[in-house]
Amino acid sequence: MIKLAQLFFAVFCCASLFSSTTVLARDIKPASILVLGDSLSSAYGIDSDQGWVTLLQHQLTQDGYKYRVINASVSGDTTRTGLSRIEPALLSHKPEIVIIALGGNDGLRGLAFSEIENSIANIIKACQQSNAKVLLIGVHLPPNYGPFYTQKFASLYENLAKRFDIPLVPKILHQVASKTVLMQEDGIHPTAEAQPQIMKNVWIGLERLLVKNQSK
Repeated sequence: MIKLAQLFFAVFCCASLFSSTTVLARDIKPASILVLGDSLSSAYGIDSDQGWVTLLQHQLTQDGYKYRVINASVSGDTTRTGLSRIEPALLSHKPEIVIIALGGNDGLRGLAFSEIENSIANIIKACQQSNAKVLLIGVHLPPNYGPFYTQKFASLYENLAKRFDIPLVPKILHQVASKTVLMQEDGIHPTAEAQPQIMKNVWIGLERLLVKNQSK
């Protein structure tokens, strides 16, 4: 009788353990990738499903990466407003990776280089302090701003990438901005047809940060 009771107890414990494991496995959420950007990342002027961020989610799933992409991009955002939003976003989403794609609006408004650099630097610091990997996305300004300003603006991203030892995609609109057919009428925002190329540009820098079968 005692052995029978012990057997029932053992079966009960195994069943409970299996049940708990099943619940935990179901409750585990995939690691997240947070995109902190502006209109170039928020699918401005096109359907959100056509934007490069959505295409990135499709690419990750297709390649077997278990990440959930969260688009925290806001049209018109500057590095200053991005800095004000990063802490709440980190607390809310606890991302494994943060893609920083800001600065275009700063450059178009002619803001001081020191302010842009300090804002991006503080965003990177906040991400690293939360143990998130960082991918920095650079922006090139139109040539009408003059070679001195455009070159110095581009080097700003290069310097930050070296300073914080993070990967850099030098130009988010590589092979896009130079083709008028891929740009909307305003000459600033890319069309839906340009989004696959933008996603490829980002993917080159992001892929090295990814981990297969990742969850968090």
